[in-house]
Amino acid sequence: MLIALLAEGAAHGHTPDDAPPAFPPFETWHMPGQLFWLVILFTTLYLAMSRWILPKLSDTLEKRSDRIASDLDQAARLNDQATEAQQALELRVAQARNKARETSEKASEKMEAEMAAETARVDAEIAKKLEAADARIATLRSNAMTNVEQIAIDTAEAMTARFGLKASAGDLKSAVSAAMEKK
Repeated sequence: MLIALLAEGAAHGHTPDDAPPAFPPFETWHMPGQLFWLVILFTTLYLAMSRWILPKLSDTLEKRSDRIASDLDQAARLNDQATEAQQALELRVAQARNKARETSEKASEKMEAEMAAETARVDAEIAKKLEAADARIATLRSNAMTNVEQIAIDTAEAMTARFGLKASAGDLKSAVSAAMEKK
């Protein structure tokens, strides 16, 4: 309204003659036409907004709100399922570890039993071989001792003969036997 009064004052000659003419929309004789078209455009815009645009916009917002709510519900449901799956996985991992530990213990016990049996078998074989070796050594020792006794008798006979003494074979044998028994 203020603009209209200023425009009217400018139109009535309050400006010098050499001043340019006023801006046409501000001239008062244009006001009734401008107000008419303002009312028509505003009414058309209001009707278009209230009948078509705002309902579609509110439907879109409502659908979006519903979709967001359903997505949040689905996300919460999937989160619960993921938590349950993780707990189930942790339980299965714990069970698998326990089973592996039990299997390992059983295998260890089995291997220890097999090793003990094998050790006993090898010890028995070694004991038999040692007994056989001891018997063979004893035989060889007795044979060697018999030969040593004969060698000692022959040596004693040779030594006495060297000194010019004569000793009987029985005396030499009894002297060597007595000396060997002292050892």
